[in-house]
Amino acid sequence: MNLISQETITSMKSGLYYHPHTLELESGESLENFEIQYTTYGELSENKDNVIWIIHALTGDSNVTEWWSGLVGEDKYYDPAEHFIICANLLGSCYGSTNPLSQKPGTDEPYFYDFPELTSRDMARSLDILREHLGLKVIHTLVGGSLGGQVALEWAYLLQEKLKHLIVLASTAKTSPWTIGFNETQRMSIETDGTWGSQSSEAGQSGLKTARAIAMLSYRHPSDFQAKQLDQEEKLDYFKASSYLRYQGQKLAKRFNALSYWLLTKTMDSHDLGRQRGGAAQALAQIKARVLAVGVDTDLLFLPEESRFISKHVPRGTYKEIKSHAGHDAFLIEFEQLASFIGSFYLESNH
Repeated sequence: MNLISQETITSMKSGLYYHPHTLELESGESLENFEIQYTTYGELSENKDNVIWIIHALTGDSNVTEWWSGLVGEDKYYDPAEHFIICANLLGSCYGSTNPLSQKPGTDEPYFYDFPELTSRDMARSLDILREHLGLKVIHTLVGGSLGGQVALEWAYLLQEKLKHLIVLASTAKTSPWTIGFNETQRMSIETDGTWGSQSSEAGQSGLKTARAIAMLSYRHPSDFQAKQLDQEEKLDYFKASSYLRYQGQKLAKRFNALSYWLLTKTMDSHDLGRQRGGAAQALAQIKARVLAVGVDTDLLFLPEESRFISKHVPRGTYKEIKSHAGHDAFLIEFEQLASFIGSFYLESNH
């Protein structure tokens, strides 16, 4: 368990932003009267120039000190004593923001399967609405990993000069068929759950366990399984790898719901920064912020070359690569390497 200091707890504030208007979505649908749950740490400087905005990944939440404690917190790289740190729960996620289990306006029932399709561009626009509500004219650094990195890229395109630094971790400018394939197999597993399609908050939860097990195979690397899940004794069944994946599935199903999972994997699939902008390379060329793109040498989900592509096509890009056996999840684990990369990135920015 990660221990959070009393100082960090004292500086932590939770907020719920209610948007009383309609958000027109990229799909042509709309979302009425949405809410965004967010958490802040630290205080704004007098010039409001110390904002660090972090966007969580697929099943993350706004409590960034819990899932990224190696970089955010007292005496960590992003210290609330120096920075005003914000993390908002993405629309569609089940940690406080409007999602498929929220009450549908004009009814007494949740959205369930009527929740509109969301793209990373829609999510970026909703975060920008929150930024304006909070009165933040400039963001010093925007950070996002995986799905969060996709949303961060879309928002950086929208923010232009209002963003100074962008850090994109283990992500991509356009989701590959390989990643879409991983996500589709997960949704197929949810479909096989007999409860899927029912008007229930528990719909698809058994299938979600299988989906998470599939996902873990894309988040890790074979060498990581070899090091941690290898059975030392000879056996015919009940292998460590089997138990590990079942445990991961059960763990997620206790804290997440299948409807949000379905929706957010669809969001990841549809991500394309270059859509209606002349392609990904041309869209990246329009980003004004200094960009650090970080890949992972063993990432099987978003390949290192996808991060290199980002750094190559933005006007002011830098590429760094995490060396780890952990695979895709290394961006949530390898804090020392990340702190070193980010520190160097800021030093280069100041020259």
